[in-house]
Amino acid sequence: MSAVETLFNIIDSSVLALKKDCDISYLEGLVEVSGNFFEGKILQDGLYSSTYDRMKKEIVKFEGLKKDSETTRRAFQLALLKGMKEGVQANHEMTPDAVAMFMSYLVQKFTGKKEIISVLDPAVGTGNLLTAVLNGRLGNDVKGFGVDADELLVQLAYANANLQENHVELFHSDGLGALYIDPVDAIVSDLPIGYYPNEERAQEFELNTEEGMPYIHYLYIEQCVKHIKEDGYIFLLVPNHLFETEQGKKLHSFIHRTCYIQGLLQLPTTLFKSEQFAKSIFVLQKKGPTAKAPTQVLLAELPQFTNAEAMAKMMMMLEKWFTKEI
Repeated sequence: MSAVETLFNIIDSSVLALKKDCDISYLEGLVEVSGNFFEGKILQDGLYSSTYDRMKKEIVKFEGLKKDSETTRRAFQLALLKGMKEGVQANHEMTPDAVAMFMSYLVQKFTGKKEIISVLDPAVGTGNLLTAVLNGRLGNDVKGFGVDADELLVQLAYANANLQENHVELFHSDGLGALYIDPVDAIVSDLPIGYYPNEERAQEFELNTEEGMPYIHYLYIEQCVKHIKEDGYIFLLVPNHLFETEQGKKLHSFIHRTCYIQGLLQLPTTLFKSEQFAKSIFVLQKKGPTAKAPTQVLLAELPQFTNAEAMAKMMMMLEKWFTKEI
């Protein structure tokens, strides 16, 4: 059994015991249990003795298991996926792990020369994407920031980051609201898709619409540009047909004025429920003193991540592009 599976079993056993005892959801139990593991003691009062004994044994196992941040992230992710099978809202769905790992690779390649960076996810969710990126910056000083309007997701992201011992500050807030965070070196996000109902707040955005509700993912792109440093990089998961809307020309004009498009990488459609929900990785660099447009934008359709031969060829092509452009 791998370390990831062993750690997942430790977490899962504790969550199931607490879930039954306290009559709470699996995800709520995951938040509570993560706190126990982080503190090294049981924080809940009034538990049945059998529950207490079970959880105490699992804490001992947790502390005795050799694990790194990535092992912990993947085990926690398995627990998140199990909890989400109970039935969750669409905005609770996690970024596929292969995509999170690939975005981590991209962030490392574009920002690898910097020894110290700050990374923001303005729609952080459970923190899986953000922590995957932070873990990919091994040997570098990196600080993360995350924002989400969903309280449970913020609690899960907090538990996730703590167990991985990542340096992350989290804010329970609308990611399109006022962010009291200094501009960062990099932004990563799996953008929410749809319409933004807060008409009053939307008026503060250039990409707001004159009639009806604006696209929330358009506003998030503008928010990212506002909160990235000059020359900083933005890595976003966006709909494949990002510009094919009535407001697409306005978005394109905004991006052209403020950023350089570095790359657009289309993900395999099999990662998504259907082709209409398929996404691409959109890489932007905010204009600044050292920013420059690439001689050739990185455009590609990524193969299945499970296709080792095709992925090896793709990685060779990417490495050649980075050598030439970055």
